[in-house]
Amino acid sequence: MVDNSLSPHGGILVERVSPLGEAVKSIHGMPHLAVSDQIAHECVDIAYGFFSPLEGFMGKKDLDSVAANMTLASGYVWSIPVVCDISPEELDELNVSQGDSLLLTSEGQPLAVLEIQEIYSYDKELLAQQIYGTTDHAHPGVSRTKAYQDLFVAGPITLVNTPIINPPFDQFWHTPRQLRRSFEEMGWGKAVAHQSRNVPHSGHEWLMKGAWLAAGADGVLVSVVVGEKKPGDYIDEAIVLGHNRLREAGFFRQDVHLTSILLWDMRYAGPREAVFHALVRKNLGCTHHMFGRDHAGVGNYYDTYAAHQIFDTLPNLGIQPIPVQEWWYCPVCAGVAYEGLCGHAKQKQDLSGTLIRSIIQGGTEPDPLTLRAEVLDVVQKCSEEYGFGSPFVDQTYLEQRTPVMSMPTF
Repeated sequence: MVDNSLSPHGGILVERVSPLGEAVKSIHGMPHLAVSDQIAHECVDIAYGFFSPLEGFMGKKDLDSVAANMTLASGYVWSIPVVCDISPEELDELNVSQGDSLLLTSEGQPLAVLEIQEIYSYDKELLAQQIYGTTDHAHPGVSRTKAYQDLFVAGPITLVNTPIINPPFDQFWHTPRQLRRSFEEMGWGKAVAHQSRNVPHSGHEWLMKGAWLAAGADGVLVSVVVGEKKPGDYIDEAIVLGHNRLREAGFFRQDVHLTSILLWDMRYAGPREAVFHALVRKNLGCTHHMFGRDHAGVGNYYDTYAAHQIFDTLPNLGIQPIPVQEWWYCPVCAGVAYEGLCGHAKQKQDLSGTLIRSIIQGGTEPDPLTLRAEVLDVVQKCSEEYGFGSPFVDQTYLEQRTPVMSMPTF
C-alpha cells in the first residue's frame, strides 16, 4: 500500500528542468512535434512538480487505472488523465517509436524532451464516460476528450527551454518549490487553498475567510486557474489582479493572503477535478483546500455537493478538505450570510454570476456586500488595458491578447 498522505504527493517533489547548455547538445537533430498550448502548459506543470508524482505523460496502465479506479498504477490517488496526443500521420512523419526521444516545441521553439516509453490508442468514448460520467458532447471535458488525436505518446519529459511568463502574470507565477519556501518564510504552518476562475465577489471573500477560520490556517493561497478561455468568461488579468486587490486594499492582512496562478485548462470534471485540485495544491504546500457548491462542475452533470462527498470515499490525501456551503446577501440579517447559519433562505439575494456581471457592466459603484468597489475598479482598468474594452472574453481578446506564456528564442 502506498502512503497517499505524503506531501508532496508521492513524497518527492518532481523537478525535471535541464540546464540550457546541456539541452543545446541533447536536442540537436532530434525529431520534433509542435504541441498545443494545453500540452505546453502541462509540460511546464510536470517539470516543476505541480503534478507530482507524474514525471511525464501517462502510459496505458496509468490511464486505465486513473479512469477505472482513480489511482495511478502505483496506487497513488490521481483523478484526471494527463496525456499527450498525436495523429498516426504525425507519428509516421516523425518516424519515432518506443525508446526514441522526441522534442516538443511551442511557438516554433524547443520546449521539452519526451522520452518515448509507449505509444498506444484508447477508446475515447469510454474514457469520457469514466472520467466525466457522460458522453454528452455538450460537456466541455467530453468535447476535449473526443477531440484528442487517435494515439497517445507516453513517457517522462524534461523541460529544456524555460518559458517567459508575461505581465501581469509574472508577479503571480510561483513554482511549488518557491511557494513552499514562501510559506516557510511567512510562518504558514497551515495554508488553505482557494481555487478560482472568477473575479472575486463578497461571497468568494467570505468563503475564503470562513475556510481560514475553519482550518485554523495561517494563510490563504488563492490559486487562479489560467488557461483556455471561451467567449463570455472573465479575462484572466481581471481575475488575478482582482484577487490580489483584496489583499492590497486590506480586506486580508498582507501576511495571510497570497495570489498565484496555475496553468491548467479546466476539464469541469466536478468531483474528480476537485480531487485533482486538492493534490496539486498539496504539491504547492497547502494543508487544506476549500470546496464550495458545484466545485468544478458545469451544467447539471453533478450533484451540487458531489465535490464534498467524494473525499469520504478516499484515503487520507495529506490535505484536509474544507467543505463549505453557499454565501449570499441576506436583507434580513443586513449582511453577507452563510447557508449553514442563516434562516432566511426565502429572502436571500444570491451572489450569482448574472448579478455580479450586471454590476460590472453597469459601471456604478456596487454595494460592498456584493462586490468591493476596489475590485470593480481593477476590473474596469483591466478591461481597458488588457480586454480591448471589455472585462469579458470576446473574439478580439482570443485573437490578440498577450499570451500568458511565451517561448524565448533558443
